[in-house]
Amino acid sequence: MNHKTVKFQQKANSAGFNSAVQHPPIDKKPKLECDAPSRLDPVMNQECALATRRRAVRYIAKTGVLAAIAVVLMYLEFSVPLMPAFLKLDFSEIAVLLAAFSLGPVAGIIVEAIKNLVHLPATFTGGIGELANFIIGSLFVGTAGLLYKKYKTKHRAWFAMAMGTLVMTIGASLINYFVMIPIYVNVVNFPLPAIIAATNAVGNTLVTDLKSLILFVFVPFNLFKGAMISLIVAAIYKRISPLLHR
Repeated sequence: MNHKTVKFQQKANSAGFNSAVQHPPIDKKPKLECDAPSRLDPVMNQECALATRRRAVRYIAKTGVLAAIAVVLMYLEFSVPLMPAFLKLDFSEIAVLLAAFSLGPVAGIIVEAIKNLVHLPATFTGGIGELANFIIGSLFVGTAGLLYKKYKTKHRAWFAMAMGTLVMTIGASLINYFVMIPIYVNVVNFPLPAIIAATNAVGNTLVTDLKSLILFVFVPFNLFKGAMISLIVAAIYKRISPLLHR
């Protein structure tokens, strides 16, 4: 054994290795590459097709389970202090955000659509509230899921949820100002003075017109909602992540 060999083994041992040579696993199965179909290997193509079908089945099953959870949570509504009685907080976006984080933003939007469609028979707004809930919820989970998809780290998750909350709040403000409130006033026959009176009745006397309604009701409501959903998802995601990624 020459001097160079002794020196190499000493470095290897100091680095925590048992020997100077690292042997690859003997029976490790090579990773199946299914990015492009192989014309020369029909067996590999068959295995890839089977793996694709299994992924599709798991995707549909997880989406369905999370949609069912979202539907149940949507019926558990709570009033928020200083917010009018018609504006309720529910925790269905927890399941929707979990879908967006674990399955991608498209899955989150699908779950958002399913829960609002299922809720239609119980609507008191002729579907207008469900439409608004779908659009605003999709802004939240779509933004968060898209930002989290590429870099799945803890810091990225917090950034994604914060941006989702911001986009949801801005989107909800614009949608309610230009679309939803005018529809309620002109189609549902819920006049703006009645909305303002209902808001004043719960102690929020800052609301006097449409602009103050957006500023002092819809902005704080959606910020609070986004923060609550984000905190809960951050607390439970790591614990249930193994189930979501099976």
